Amino acid sequence: MSDLAPSDYEQLVESLRYCVLVHDAATKDILWANRAASELLEFTVEELKPLKAPDMSSPAKRYRRSVGRRWLQEAVDNGAAVTEWAYRAKSGREVLTEAIAIRVELSARTVVMVQFRDIEQETSMRRDLTRTEADLSRTEARLAAFLRNMAEGILVLDDDSRITYASEAASELLKVPVASLVGERFTEFCRAGQSRESVRRALDLTTADGGSQSLRYEVELTAEERRWHAGSCQHIAIENDLSGHLLLFHDVTEHVRTEQEHERDSQYLNYLARYNAMGDMAMAIAHELAQPLAAATNFIAGTQSRLGDGHSSRDEVSWGLGEARKQIDRANQIVRSLREYVTQLEESQQIVDLNDIVDECAYFVDIRGRQKGVHVEYLRAPGPVAVVCERVLTGQVILNLCFNAIDEMAEWPAADRIVTVRTDATATEGVVSVEDHGKGLSHVPDGRIFDGVFTSKSTGHGIGLALSHRIISRQGGTITARENDPHGAVFTFTLPVDPTAERPNVAQG
Repeated sequence: MSDLAPSDYEQLVESLRYCVLVHDAATKDILWANRAASELLEFTVEELKPLKAPDMSSPAKRYRRSVGRRWLQEAVDNGAAVTEWAYRAKSGREVLTEAIAIRVELSARTVVMVQFRDIEQETSMRRDLTRTEADLSRTEARLAAFLRNMAEGILVLDDDSRITYASEAASELLKVPVASLVGERFTEFCRAGQSRESVRRALDLTTADGGSQSLRYEVELTAEERRWHAGSCQHIAIENDLSGHLLLFHDVTEHVRTEQEHERDSQYLNYLARYNAMGDMAMAIAHELAQPLAAATNFIAGTQSRLGDGHSSRDEVSWGLGEARKQIDRANQIVRSLREYVTQLEESQQIVDLNDIVDECAYFVDIRGRQKGVHVEYLRAPGPVAVVCERVLTGQVILNLCFNAIDEMAEWPAADRIVTVRTDATATEGVVSVEDHGKGLSHVPDGRIFDGVFTSKSTGHGIGLALSHRIISRQGGTITARENDPHGAVFTFTLPVDPTAERPNVAQG
């Protein structure tokens, strides 16, 4: 480098992008600054020379003059010293720098050369990176805690239904350690039959259309323990290392058992309602059966008598036996109708025309009416009244209301013994009303007519109206009672109409 002139060295120093300040080793005064330092600090060399630390440093305590002099003295004593220093430019802008002070022995004196560079941007980036790492770490910890405390199980299944990932919650729900779950075929945990088929079908559908499928299935945890799970399944593909079927599930065993208990209760209510009607119809049915059985007995007795005196012809005997057979067939028809009514099973939800239910009940209502000397008239809506209901139970409500009305009118003069059964429809409801002209409801305690306690019959137990209220309410309908004009009572119940059916006309009159 001997071929470089002194001016060349000066040119090289001026070209440095590192900032350089030269301090006197003894007094710590600034002797010189290169171009980069002047530009960063916004001072000329001549402006810098008289400045002290408070004039060109941050006012923060860590950058006070005594600290700066101690740092420079450390370089004088030890040859070098490193620090972070916040300079303050002429405009007041503070610049955080990384600075190194080096003792240099010049020919005329000893100086301290301070080299520094702006690290504000680097520090900001470092702070941002540290903050990001902390946020990621915190998010990861929270996600891990969330998964640990999540009641819903998570499984990832391959196309062969083998488990490739299982959460802790999934392990607890299936009662198998996570390590033992991975690699197992999930369908083997499901009860053979419908449960396995529903899971396989859900996996196939998510593979085909990529959507989400809801499913419910029964698992066999041990030979003695079975549980019900419900959840959703969807196809996933995250980069190249996680693909297959994501299954989220939770235990719904108690809910399923409640549904099963509700179904048993519904069946019990069904039979209770029909056998309650049997008690009400017993006397009327006995009267109806007595007539054909007595007639059949008379025909048979007459035939036996003619056979005994030896004067009867073959035609007379055949006629007598034939008439007896007709009466017995009539009695059988009565018994068969009653047995079919009591033992009939039904779907819990059906779309039924209320007019049809009234027609089915009319046979038994008319028997009761004839027994009591009460005329029953039927005013049906002109078109179908399609409602969503349980057919037999709804018929039981009609029978209960009609029997009550007939029993009430049986105590009135013969000319007044009329009960009206009416079907109507609105835009959203089918309506059945049973009207009588008896003493009305003024004697009924407020709010107790449907509670199973009130009855105006000397032999009644109040269960008919309570059952009716429960049956209608359970089907999403309403049942009410009001005074008739000028006297009597009107019992009305409504049921939701079939939303797909055409709106029927409301019955007139």
